Amino acid sequence: MRTRRGAGARPPLTLAVPALLAVAFLLLPLVGILSRTAWGDLGTHLTSPGVTEALKLSLYVSFWALGLSLVLGVPLAWLLARVPFPGKALVRSLVLLPMVLPPTVGGVALLLGFGRRGLLGPWLEDTFGIVLPFHTSGAVVAATFVAMPFLIISLEGTLAGMRLSYEETAASLGASPVRVFFTVTLPMVAPGLAAGAALTWARALGEFGATITFAGNLPGTTQTLPLQVYLLLQDQPEAATSVSLLLLVIAMAVLIALRGRWTGGTTDRAARPPGGGAPLPDEPAGAPEATGPVPAEAAPERWPLHADVTGFTELTLTAEPGTTIAVVGPNGAGKTTLLRALLGLTPRAHARLRLGAADVTALPPHRRGVAWVPQDGALFPHLSALSNTAYGLRAQGVPRAEARRRARLWLDRLGVGHLAHRRPAQLSGGQAQRVALARALAPHPRLLLLDEPLAALDQTTRAHVRHTLRTHLAGFGGVCLLVTHDPVEAVSLADRVLVLDDGRALQDAPPAEVTRRPRSPWVARMLGSNALAGTGTGDGTLLLADGGHLVAADPLGEGTRALAVIPPEAVSLHLEHPEGSPRNVWHGTVREITAVGSRLRVLVTAEKAPDLVAEITPQAAAELGLADGTPVYTSVKATEVTLVAV
Repeated sequence: MRTRRGAGARPPLTLAVPALLAVAFLLLPLVGILSRTAWGDLGTHLTSPGVTEALKLSLYVSFWALGLSLVLGVPLAWLLARVPFPGKALVRSLVLLPMVLPPTVGGVALLLGFGRRGLLGPWLEDTFGIVLPFHTSGAVVAATFVAMPFLIISLEGTLAGMRLSYEETAASLGASPVRVFFTVTLPMVAPGLAAGAALTWARALGEFGATITFAGNLPGTTQTLPLQVYLLLQDQPEAATSVSLLLLVIAMAVLIALRGRWTGGTTDRAARPPGGGAPLPDEPAGAPEATGPVPAEAAPERWPLHADVTGFTELTLTAEPGTTIAVVGPNGAGKTTLLRALLGLTPRAHARLRLGAADVTALPPHRRGVAWVPQDGALFPHLSALSNTAYGLRAQGVPRAEARRRARLWLDRLGVGHLAHRRPAQLSGGQAQRVALARALAPHPRLLLLDEPLAALDQTTRAHVRHTLRTHLAGFGGVCLLVTHDPVEAVSLADRVLVLDDGRALQDAPPAEVTRRPRSPWVARMLGSNALAGTGTGDGTLLLADGGHLVAADPLGEGTRALAVIPPEAVSLHLEHPEGSPRNVWHGTVREITAVGSRLRVLVTAEKAPDLVAEITPQAAAELGLADGTPVYTSVKATEVTLVAV
């Protein structure tokens, strides 16, 4: 049976004793209230006219304070979480200040700021006739001042924990910033917002010091329940205890209801199924595939692409409608930066972008007609598959019924129409990716950007989704850019392969050309070949970057930088130095043996020779007795080496 980590371990006494004392210190005053409460007179105390009047006023003040905190605090929390600006640390300090400031000092500050002789008070009185001190509105202002930070801090933490890809994807579907905020951001941060609102209300309900200092203690006007407790304590201590018990119960009820949610963080319901169990399995081989004709609403227009990208990524990209370009390269090569530049979402690079006859360079992301499918799909967890797919259409102003009809057509075409009612947490990885693709295609974008859309899928599901994707890209009227690390995806889905390295284009050619003559060591290795960089000598010898040399059948000009591409099946392994025709022989040690289908790939490394991968049969490996650490010789014929000038 699975047990908790550390179950049964005794805590050290040096920590346990002070911890128990701390609990006792916090608990004893509460026990004191419970033990001193006159339970028989509790109803009488709580229903007395003064207490009921103060309770009504407290509820009035606390709910008004909550409303003001929501109106003012939510935008401020969003700015603190999402927008860099000068003085941000100072603004956050101002937000936290009322939480650490003595309440009476806060009341004095409010009096000097909004009082009749304060900085703003005379103007409020002369212009609007508003006098805050000794008025119920003053109690609302005091409660808002001390309670609003709880909402801001809780919501800021929740917003900071929310992945930006949800909002960026919504913008790529045509939603304006305001629409994104109200339809994506707020629903996703609702738990944190609710927790912050509850804490804010509870704090406003219990406010005392700032209220009595700034607004006074007038029965029926500013005398809230905490002030009533203060007065009762002087003449009727038992009644004061009863009212204190009421406030204590309210505060504890709020904290118990929150269950720790005030610490922030969103519930990423798209990442796991309800109940927190294991991810749902992907659909079996017999799952519905793409069927039916292209929806009648599909845009007949064609959108050629021309982009001049500057900044970290620098290149010029031109493509005809219907072209799919696979973007490949090592981590940090600038692939995602390129996509985000085309979306207008990054300051690292700028794209002068023309789609068809329209120059969209100056347009914000939601008006460019560029749809984005991030690696995780970024399906909105609070919406069903149908509502997710209809989101972009609704953002374009399509009526709800029509948008849902078109969305269902796309879901049916991608083979997931039977899952329209499910939310993302109830979808497998392959199903979610199909819904994400349907959502991107439904608004008829001019440019489609796919950022490793199949990376998180298992091999079987990846094959099904790849087939579906290939089917629908064939009828797409714009250009598609597909970021991938999978050579099968690059070869089977793309018309061209764009190789990036350090923000620059090393190669832009058809897949067959890139496969045969890769100009990047990373791409050659991605395709399964060995790649050795060096400099030609003019006599067929390539001086390798590590100081060794390699002989090729086709000589290069002296000083020409080149890449030697060697298929792994062209690398032979020997226990003794080979005799005969091989021109390239090195001594090394076996470091890794991995199975690839029915063959084995053997990595051989050496201090003074290039690392090479050989591909052999299991029978050959057994005859050679290969294992990790076995010394071997590698050999490559000169005719098996392809030199590519770089």
